[in-house]
Amino acid sequence: MAATLSSSFFASSSFSSVANLNPTVRGRRLSPFLFNPLSFPSSVPFPSPSRGTVSRKLYKVRATTLQEKEEKVTVEDTFNAKTFPGNEGKVTDADPTTSAPGSVESWVIKFEQSVNIFLTELVIKILDSFYHDRHYARFFVLETIARVPYFAFISVLHMYESFGWWRRADYLKVHFAESWNEMHHLLIMEELGGNAFWFDRFLAQHIAIFYYFMTVVMYAVSPRMAYHFSECVERHAFLTYDKFLKLQGEELKMLPAPQAAIKYYMNEDLYLFDEFQTARAPNSRRPKIENLYDVFVNIRDDEAEHCKTMKACQTHGSLRSPHADLNSLEDDSGCVASRADCEGIIDCVKKSLTPRR
Repeated sequence: MAATLSSSFFASSSFSSVANLNPTVRGRRLSPFLFNPLSFPSSVPFPSPSRGTVSRKLYKVRATTLQEKEEKVTVEDTFNAKTFPGNEGKVTDADPTTSAPGSVESWVIKFEQSVNIFLTELVIKILDSFYHDRHYARFFVLETIARVPYFAFISVLHMYESFGWWRRADYLKVHFAESWNEMHHLLIMEELGGNAFWFDRFLAQHIAIFYYFMTVVMYAVSPRMAYHFSECVERHAFLTYDKFLKLQGEELKMLPAPQAAIKYYMNEDLYLFDEFQTARAPNSRRPKIENLYDVFVNIRDDEAEHCKTMKACQTHGSLRSPHADLNSLEDDSGCVASRADCEGIIDCVKKSLTPRR
C-alpha cells in the first residue's frame, strides 16, 4: 500500500513538473524568444535545474554558508595621469623603481583617456537612443560588446609570443577567464529574451566586429589605452546594472533565477570565476543565487571586479593570476620570453632591433 501511494505521488509530481515546463500558460502560448521574466506571471514556476529541487537547495545552503553577509562592491575612479594605477598599497612584479610619468607621458595619458571617454560616451548615447526602456535587449548588446576586448587582448598577446617579444601566461589566463565570465553574462541575457529581435542581434554583432579590430589596433599600439578603454566600458556596465537593481529590485526578488546563472554561479568548479578577480584572493567571493535579483547583483559585482583588473593592467607587467601564489606551477616567471620585455608593438619592434648586450 505504501509503495502504491509512493508511486502515485511520484507520478503526479512528474506530471506536474512536465506541465510546468509547458509554454502554454492560462490559455496563452508564450514564444521562447519573447520571454520576459518581469512580465511573466509570478504564480507560474520557472523551469527547475536539471539536478532537481534538492540540488538547488544544497547550492543555496552552500552559498549562504560561504557568504553570510553581502559585501558592498564599489568601483574606484580611474587613475590620475600623475600616478600609475594599481601601485597603492599592493606589491606587484613591476619595477619598484618606476616613478611618476614625465610631462610628455602625462599628456599622452590624458589624451588617451580623453579619447576613451569620448568613445564610451558615444556608445552610451547610441544605446540610450535605442534601448531607453528595453532593459534586457540593452544588456544583451552590452554583454556582446563587453566580452570582445578580451578576445582582442589574447590575439595580440599570441602575436607577441609568436614573434618572441613577450610571453606571459598570467595575462592569457586572466583574459580568458574574463571572457568566460562575460560569455555567461551573455547566456543569461539570451535566456531572459534580450536577443529576441533581429535588429538587436544585428546591432550588437556588428558593433562587436568593429570593436574587435579597433581594440586589436589600440592594444598593439598602446596596451595602457586599450585597458583604460575596457575599464570605461566595464564601469558603464557596473553603473547600468546598479541603476537597474535600484529601479526593479523589488520585482526581481519575486522572480526565479535563469538556468544559465544557476549553472555558472553555483558550479562546484569556480577556478575561472576566481581567476578574473585579480584584486581579491581565490575563494573569497562566493555568489548567492536565490532569485533574479541575486543574479543581477552578481553580474554587477562581476563588472566591478573587471574594472579593478583593467585598472591594474594599466601598469605594464603588474598583472598576476590570483592562483599564482597558491601553486608554483601557476607562476609564469619561467615562461617569459628570452628577449627584452616590451610594451606595444612600436616598443617591441624597437627593442627587437636593438643589439642585446
